[in-house]
Amino acid sequence: MAVVREEKVQTVQEIASKFKDAKSVVLADYRGLTVKQVTELRKLCRESGVDFKVYKNKLAQRATSEVGAEGLNEFLAGPTAFAFAQDEITAAKIVAEFAKKNDKLEIKAGIVDGQVMSEAEIKALASLPSREGLLSMLLSVLQAPMRNFALAVKAVSEQKEQEA
Repeated sequence: MAVVREEKVQTVQEIASKFKDAKSVVLADYRGLTVKQVTELRKLCRESGVDFKVYKNKLAQRATSEVGAEGLNEFLAGPTAFAFAQDEITAAKIVAEFAKKNDKLEIKAGIVDGQVMSEAEIKALASLPSREGLLSMLLSVLQAPMRNFALAVKAVSEQKEQEA
């Protein structure tokens, strides 16, 4: 009996450690997915550096209480999978993309930088462009004035040539 309790304590500590280390966590209901689909989701997560785990809800509730994320406890009912990521967007993107293709997977909620987020907020976060996409948009905005100036100078010089 003591061995089982010790294993549970270790599992709670493991979950709490994952919550502390992760910048974002997405909770999803995986009920109805086939083993093949869950394996595919795990593979996608692993390739992106996201840790996809299933824990018992009671143990997860104890861990959330330990790390101060009690706001997630209301979502810990039924089968719940956790996607732990080291950045703010990756877990949300992977789980949301997979949920689009497999309607059985439902996003329950998430936590990003200590803030509990609803399903809609997680989906909105997942729809943001990647870091590279955002940087290219910023670069485009920064280059626009110079490009417009260069076009204006070129137009003036062409006009002067035609007058001459």
